[in-house]
Amino acid sequence: MTARQSLRLLLGVGLAVFFVWLILRQIDVGQVRLAFSSANMGWIAAALGAFAVGYACRIERWRVMLAIDSPGLRWRQCAGPLLGSFAANNVLPFRAGDVLRSFAFNRRLGTTSGAVVATLFVERLLDLLMVLVLLGAALIGFGIDTSRIAGVGSAMLVAVAAAILVVLLFPRFFAPLALAAGRLLARMAPGIGAKVLAGIEKSLQTLQHLSRGNTMFKLVAWSLVAWVAEGCLFWCAALALPSLAAPAAAWLALPVATLATLIPSTPGYVGTFDYFTVRAMAELGNVSAAAAAYALLAHVVLWLPPTLSGGIYLLLNPVGQREKLKAI
Repeated sequence: MTARQSLRLLLGVGLAVFFVWLILRQIDVGQVRLAFSSANMGWIAAALGAFAVGYACRIERWRVMLAIDSPGLRWRQCAGPLLGSFAANNVLPFRAGDVLRSFAFNRRLGTTSGAVVATLFVERLLDLLMVLVLLGAALIGFGIDTSRIAGVGSAMLVAVAAAILVVLLFPRFFAPLALAAGRLLARMAPGIGAKVLAGIEKSLQTLQHLSRGNTMFKLVAWSLVAWVAEGCLFWCAALALPSLAAPAAAWLALPVATLATLIPSTPGYVGTFDYFTVRAMAELGNVSAAAAAYALLAHVVLWLPPTLSGGIYLLLNPVGQREKLKAI
């Protein structure tokens, strides 16, 4: 581990501890346990069902993107690698799961690392777009000022969402700026810059392929269904706790907590996810103890299924030594 990686890890752990402390200082642990004791298992089962629907859509979205280079690729071939990468991200630092997905499964998927990296870039843009749409819808629906929750005005949210749409639908307009930035980095740092420039070129090529015909609209549709399903997961988890006075606040907690995962933290986003979930739930009148219990429940429902299923896949289908070396 390099000094820079060590510093990043320490920063993430420090921020996680700080946000956990912020939660603990304003709740009674006994009340949190009491909130859990009355949890409705039927609604928790419904939340798990929503999780399955959401991830099935994410897998299909990834398959559609990879089909550009591997037309015969099937859904089940993509399921294991995607879940395995999520499992690795949940337990290992430095987004190790993304690295694993980029390099370790290419032979199984019939594709290249460059193509997979490009799909990850598109995946992130689509997810960010959906989160911004859900955040805007929640803020409008609940009549909340954006600056109170997101720290920015509504105009900024609209501008960012519009910029993402332009990149996704009209990559040729974005290409000159991205390539210029890549070439500048290549001149400043030839080693890493050349790799970044190659990645930019591959990502732009993938974007241009995906923007043709109705492929991008399919990807947006799969993304929307996936995130609505995740919203249902949040909502069902809230309905499982009778102590929550306003379970509908889960629709606000989803985008707020998701954006909070951009803050450096530990694998699994311990602390950052939970603190901002509590804050979003409390914004609409839920008491702190019930909101904290909800944050923990939602976090477990989101973290445990992909970690278990992805971990089992990696155990049953171990990455070969050659693939491991490429993934390091």
